[in-house]
Amino acid sequence: VDEAHCISQWGYDFRPSYLKIQLLRELLPDVPVLALTATATPKVVEDIQDKLTFREKNVLRKSYFRENLIYMVRNVEDKLNYMIQSVQKAKGTGIVYVHSRKLTRELSELLQKNKVSADYYHAGLSGKSRAAKQEDWKTGRTRVIVATNAFGMGIDKPDVRFVINFDAPDSLEAYFQEAGRAGRDGNKAYGVLLFNNSDKLKLQKNVTKTFPEPEV
Repeated sequence: VDEAHCISQWGYDFRPSYLKIQLLRELLPDVPVLALTATATPKVVEDIQDKLTFREKNVLRKSYFRENLIYMVRNVEDKLNYMIQSVQKAKGTGIVYVHSRKLTRELSELLQKNKVSADYYHAGLSGKSRAAKQEDWKTGRTRVIVATNAFGMGIDKPDVRFVINFDAPDSLEAYFQEAGRAGRDGNKAYGVLLFNNSDKLKLQKNVTKTFPEPEV
């Protein structure tokens, strides 16, 4: 079971089918089950084992520390120009993560105008279109993909040299997951987070909207 954190993270509402994976245990009782994930809090680790009806707790864990990955946080007001210049200077392929579907298209077109091979990706595209864009990026026909967090699940492209978070992720787990798609070949890679004061305000507003007071 790959990307096993989804069982706990999305299984209860967004993707209830994840919670049905354990039914395979009943249909195939003699088949061993291995759950894999790159990011899981201790609570999620417990939840995965519980939901997959592990007979006994058994966790094999590697360190989260990635010595080849360089994390950079940049407080910049003009994120657009900083992003363009960073991509132009950077070597190899990369991902630029944004929150909105509209922005994926706008930033990819902006990169193209600045002579960078780029495309966009989000969950609103057809399955055929998503598969083609993903394949172009994986095979090197597209150098940079601008995407929402719908991109990257299960992708293990070894030579990603940079991941730029144009918008601040919603959580540390999401940030670690997205930035961690860089440098899977063990060579030096960069995770760059761009933010400014308006991003701080947006994040605080999102938390208030997502978790209203009990009275509300």
